[in-house]
Amino acid sequence: MSAHHHVQSSATAPDDDADLARWDDDGAPPAQPRSSPAAWLRVGAELGDRLVALSGRQDLLVTCRPGTRSGAPAAYFPGLGEVEFDAELFAPLQAHEVHPRIVGDEERYPAAWGVFVHEAAHAAHSVWEQPAGADPRVVEAALLLEESRAEGAHLTRRPMDRTYLRTSARTLVMPDIANPSVQGIEHAAGVAALILGRRDVGILDAGETRAVADLCEHVLGADLLATLTGIWAAAHQCADHDAATMLAHAREWCEALDAAAPSLPAPPEDLTDLLSGAVVVVMDRMAANDAADLAAQAVANNAVAARSRAQAKDRAQQADHGRKAAATARSVFNPRGTTVDPDGTPAPYSNPVTGTRRPTAAEQTAAASLSRALRAAAYRERTEERTTSPTPPGRLNMRQALARDAQRAAGSIPTAEPFTHTRRRHSPTPPLRAGIAVDVSGSMSAACGPVASAAWIVARAAAMTGPDSRTATIAYDTNLTALTRPTHRAPERVTTFDARGTSHNLGDALDALDHGLDLSRPGAGRLLVIVTDAKYTGYETANAVTRIKRLTAAGCAVLQLTLSKESLHLPGTTLLHLPRPSSAPAAIAKAATDAIRKTR
Repeated sequence: MSAHHHVQSSATAPDDDADLARWDDDGAPPAQPRSSPAAWLRVGAELGDRLVALSGRQDLLVTCRPGTRSGAPAAYFPGLGEVEFDAELFAPLQAHEVHPRIVGDEERYPAAWGVFVHEAAHAAHSVWEQPAGADPRVVEAALLLEESRAEGAHLTRRPMDRTYLRTSARTLVMPDIANPSVQGIEHAAGVAALILGRRDVGILDAGETRAVADLCEHVLGADLLATLTGIWAAAHQCADHDAATMLAHAREWCEALDAAAPSLPAPPEDLTDLLSGAVVVVMDRMAANDAADLAAQAVANNAVAARSRAQAKDRAQQADHGRKAAATARSVFNPRGTTVDPDGTPAPYSNPVTGTRRPTAAEQTAAASLSRALRAAAYRERTEERTTSPTPPGRLNMRQALARDAQRAAGSIPTAEPFTHTRRRHSPTPPLRAGIAVDVSGSMSAACGPVASAAWIVARAAAMTGPDSRTATIAYDTNLTALTRPTHRAPERVTTFDARGTSHNLGDALDALDHGLDLSRPGAGRLLVIVTDAKYTGYETANAVTRIKRLTAAGCAVLQLTLSKESLHLPGTTLLHLPRPSSAPAAIAKAATDAIRKTR
């Protein structure tokens, strides 16, 4: 039914010198003037480079120029190993604006690229040869069935080209339907093969083709349409080189039409217009669906881009926060032991430290006991890994050895592995990272003595546990003061302090402890202890909670110790109320032991 075939024999590829005579002879529209065809030579060469990936063949030539020898927008000549392409498909783009070699450039001319993908499908899969002397009508039917068969085979190999094969249907099918070479039921059958055949290979959707399906069923009858559907479905399963089977399906096609013609009512006189109108409905629905898919894809792309921007912004914020935390840690853990304000400026007149003292015997005993408890909690059993092999070394398993002999005697490849080897490995002992942030505002004076003792006990015990264990203590109000620093040496004396400050700067204190002790990094028993009544302003609480959530998300245990039942709970922390301040050292020691025990 098609006025133009997209698979041309060598006989249908006349020389350029005979073009004008051919156009005069066959009654087709006159050839377009080939103005500056040399400008399109580069485009054809670049299309040839892309054709390798589309068709899997490297022996094909692509010629691109205004107008074609076959009269079709594009055609594949198997005998010449050539694909010809009409440059008018790129309109309104000019040759210097088309660069097919650049992957993605095809998005600027989807209709032209769809036609090119269609011809690539023919080049890859339409490789069966027409036998000499075959019935022209049968060959015509075979080529009709080949249209959807080749596209279906291409879609199986390159499903990402479905969008372009849909656009090619608009460019290639409509001219053939509006200018048919046959009339009546053969015309309707041809439209069904072109439209519904593409539906059955997954290029068009069933809802899109409803208008053509209904009209063809009305003209052809349900029985004949079902027979034709079965024929093109069988043709879709035909191998690329199987010319005999394709021609057999084509003969079935012709015979089915001939047998049904006498019993069918006369087709409408305006059948061509009706078929063209139904196909227009199909194309309109396709365009609407494609536009909806494009809009949905744009929304998805925008969401991905927004997510990427948010992630980039988050990474930038984290990097900026890391730099600020590092600067805070450097200013707080300064070698002079001075108090600093939030911007790192020394504030010596706000220093809560009152002096140092020698540790008591009870504190030394508590440090030794905590050190032993931490080492016991950090102990890990050796891991065992058992492997089997067909050859030594290893312990011989007699059952497997007999099974291997039986397999060998039966003539099969032995799969039994009779030797078992056990490898034992020592698990690394996790170190301790413990940070203590103590509130030195006026309401926390009762905690100063017990927390000073606890800080020394934990620091001393951690130093005796191993060289990789570190602890640090920061006293905070508006300003920050390091009571103990994250070094590997145990403090010799207990640092005493008082609580006379105003306001609170827990957020910066947590940043300094996090950076100084690597509390956000796995691989150690990590504990953060906050000794406070949490009576903060909303801004102070928000800053603290942000840091606490970041630490807990990284796997660091966060404990809040309070001395009064009127104390508030910082979200994200484990709240522990201590009725007696003197129990603070024991509570901190137990939390440190639990943190190291849970380390993985």
